[in-house]
Amino acid sequence: MLLAGDIGGTHTRLGLFTAEASRPASVDVRTYATGGFASLESMLAAFLADAGVIESIVEAIDPRPGQALVEIGPGLGALTQPLRRRCGALTVIELDRDLAARLRREPGLTVVEADVLEVDFAALAAAAGQKLRVVGNLPYNISTPILFHLLGAADHVVDQHFMLQKEVVDRMAAAPGNKDYGRLTVMLQWRYRIEPVLEVPPEAFEPPPRVHSAVVRMVPLPPPEGLDAARLGRLVTVAFSQRRKLLRHTLGRWMEAEGVSLPFDLQRRAEEVPVAEYLALARAPRG
Repeated sequence: MLLAGDIGGTHTRLGLFTAEASRPASVDVRTYATGGFASLESMLAAFLADAGVIESIVEAIDPRPGQALVEIGPGLGALTQPLRRRCGALTVIELDRDLAARLRREPGLTVVEADVLEVDFAALAAAAGQKLRVVGNLPYNISTPILFHLLGAADHVVDQHFMLQKEVVDRMAAAPGNKDYGRLTVMLQWRYRIEPVLEVPPEAFEPPPRVHSAVVRMVPLPPPEGLDAARLGRLVTVAFSQRRKLLRHTLGRWMEAEGVSLPFDLQRRAEEVPVAEYLALARAPRG
């Protein structure tokens, strides 16, 4: 389903291009202005409208028949139908009741009407009998909670392809010493190989948002043996709690409280420490 927009005055209508129709069915978008969007404009900003960009995203995902694809937040289906044509069938997670009802009328779709933060992705993988490929144009205001929710299901995922605000992708993929390197970087890079694959300009949306977007590929890595992920999360939070200060003021106190005597240079700032060193601290025995 591709999206064509006619925006003007006080009345806005969208054309929904389906695989079964050669001309769009006109739909009053205001019927979809439900919870989760502060305004009509903010809802429209979630809809990708550039067919060339859509095709590039689908090419980057490269879906194949028989794979267990799960799309988060399909909305009006800009990505859904091109994905379905490639893989035959997919599962979509949609919170909005009216959008979910519309999606149920499309062949080849299994619709999970739920808040994605409450979806059990391990259970979806078990039901599919294989690991999942997760895709989506994530709502920018809750993208980080979604990423952390999926972190707990990494063992059940082949890969993830998401469109996000570009500055979030920059933070996810940052290297130590970069201003974008932070808590999000460490907490994702320890578990995923992260690769920005495509930048998406504002003009690809209707209407154009004020921010640039990007598509990122996330491939789960084997979890380090003996790692306590909760402990890692605590120490990384402490380390980045005062970014401008040297780590002896923050992480030094954590190490003292934990009884960790591992050699570690505390005369650095948190953004200068590679992910591997944070992992070593998290795995260090307590004194």
